[in-house]
Amino acid sequence: MNTTKAEQNVSTESLEIAKVRYQSGKLAFENGKYREAVENLEKASALLSRNSRFGGEVEIWLVTAYEAAGRSEDAIALCQQLQRHPFPETSKQAKQLLYILKAPKLQRPSEWMTEIPDLGTLPDNEAKIRASGNPRKSSGQKTTAEPEFVDLSQVNTRDNRFIWVALMAIGLTLSYLAWLSF
Repeated sequence: MNTTKAEQNVSTESLEIAKVRYQSGKLAFENGKYREAVENLEKASALLSRNSRFGGEVEIWLVTAYEAAGRSEDAIALCQQLQRHPFPETSKQAKQLLYILKAPKLQRPSEWMTEIPDLGTLPDNEAKIRASGNPRKSSGQKTTAEPEFVDLSQVNTRDNRFIWVALMAIGLTLSYLAWLSF
């Protein structure tokens, strides 16, 4: 099959754009920006041949991005397509991912979970957020933290003996090692 130089330049240019989109998608995924990752990986995948090694790699990442973005059905459907990929490594990864995606979701006991409250629903929360984001007082002066004074007569110094014993042991060990090196 003969290809012209213009066709080769277009395919090379598409490959470069796909690589940039792929890297952007991976970076977005690693930073927890799953919708952005899906968008970039879909665009990269559209520019590549589905049966190429790189196309398969992009689509494997797209499967994980779909799942992270809450699009489990799309992830499973793409994984089923990738099981028939011509490169054995890609099809093997697709089979392993499909096994994980189709696994039953286990219920976690509520005591294992920590509930994070939605602070946006609190009354007068917007003013608090602005105040905490701005370290200056409303008068424009900087706030200075006053040092907290500790009553030294209330400090338990009995536990400090361990520190002195440990320092002496370290000193003796270092002296012994220095003596052995001569």
